Amino acid sequence: MSKLTNGELNNYLWGAADILRGSIDSSDYKSYIFGFLFLKRLSDVFDDEVERIVQRELKRGTSQAEATKIAMEDPDEHQFFVPKRARWSEIRKVSQNIGDELNKACHALEDKNQILEGVLADIDFNSNKLGDTKNRDSVLSRLVNHFSKISLKNTDLEEPDMLGRAYEYLIEKFADDAGKKGGEFYTPRKVVQLIVELLKPKEGMRICDPTCGSGGMLIECAHYIERKKGNSRNISLFGQEKNLGTWSICKMNMLLHNLPDARIEKGDTLRAPKLVKEGELMLFDRVIANPPFSLRDWGIEAAQNDGYGRFRYGIPSKAKGDYAFIQHMISTINDKGMVGVVMPHGVLFRGASEGKIRKALIDEDYFEAVIGLAPNLFYGTGIPATILIFNRNKVKERKNKVLFVYAAGCFESDKNQNKLRDVDIEKIVNVFDKYKNVKRFARVVSQDEIKENDYNLNISRYIDILESEPKIDVKKALKTLRDLETQRDHAEKKMDKCLRELGYDK
Repeated sequence: MSKLTNGELNNYLWGAADILRGSIDSSDYKSYIFGFLFLKRLSDVFDDEVERIVQRELKRGTSQAEATKIAMEDPDEHQFFVPKRARWSEIRKVSQNIGDELNKACHALEDKNQILEGVLADIDFNSNKLGDTKNRDSVLSRLVNHFSKISLKNTDLEEPDMLGRAYEYLIEKFADDAGKKGGEFYTPRKVVQLIVELLKPKEGMRICDPTCGSGGMLIECAHYIERKKGNSRNISLFGQEKNLGTWSICKMNMLLHNLPDARIEKGDTLRAPKLVKEGELMLFDRVIANPPFSLRDWGIEAAQNDGYGRFRYGIPSKAKGDYAFIQHMISTINDKGMVGVVMPHGVLFRGASEGKIRKALIDEDYFEAVIGLAPNLFYGTGIPATILIFNRNKVKERKNKVLFVYAAGCFESDKNQNKLRDVDIEKIVNVFDKYKNVKRFARVVSQDEIKENDYNLNISRYIDILESEPKIDVKKALKTLRDLETQRDHAEKKMDKCLRELGYDK
């Protein structure tokens, strides 16, 4: 039997969305499909492991009955132990109250696997969102049948990492389908790739995303190390996510990418950071994030009584939390650490408390690059964003300087949204690595010049972004004007003649 290809798997998984489409809101049905995918994957892998354990025990001389008992009942023999009621063969037998049985299957999985605690708890297969009991059973039965048609065992997949990449594909598709709401849990993959390639994570590093959403930025760090022929398991990944449903997606995402050691905490990073040790903030080599733009009611009261010293440069206004996130991230990098963060352009020039914080960060020489992106790259907003790179350990040649990059033209149009291309990423990363001037695209600016501009980091102050006026050939233009005047005079005489012939005088 031929193995399942990545394209076939993607199409099949997205086909599950068609079963739900029209029944519930597109922003809600992702959790159900992710839940089915996760249950089916764990069950199929468990069955695969059972076969292997039985064969191993038989070779050791164990009886068939005892070998089967060990394989089916010993949790220590499995990475994830799937109790009987959570096995797909049992789920397929259910014909009534399917939602309730699926919920019980999820709870049983969590009870037997500490690493799964809370991961499936936010999915309610018995929710009224799926309609009344009859309609709910009908929809869930179709989903069970749909997922029963494919095998998600490793031995039946064309490539070992297919599930992780298919999961990423689904997240992107759901974000696209959900429109504005999609921006709450997903950052476009190419934007993530760009930031990661600017930060250049390495093996052995501790990497954190304090607003991790579905975990794409952390996973891309692992992918980057793989592309550099490194061991992606030889990094420590950390994250925190406030939305419980998105936290669950992130945890599943990590597990399907074979990154079970990633520590993903639940909670509000600004109000209650969870990545702490012995009462102090944990420190990281790289911090990468796309926090919500200009978040209102971000937690100013908690910041005023912050016990971690995160807001030493000032407390932003209650209405905009951008510099609260920035200061949190800078507080969590070690003495050689870097931050890569997506922000709205307002952080570059807004005054009042934000201006004071920006001035302090410039004086401390944290800013390494300000990169202006094209508009309409992100779900939920059409405004252009900027990537800020902060560095506690700038090389000598970059000290007291900031690289400005005007990358607003780096994109291709795609349906309702613009997208970065590989060539765009390469162009931006190349100019950052070389830290050099490129006419109308990039410029290295001294700290003194920034101070002369009252610490305003608006890119247009440092790079000429206006289209240049075409050069005019005055002699040629005058000739054209004279020719046009001659034509006008000729037309006027002809019109006067016609009017006279018709009996009209001027």
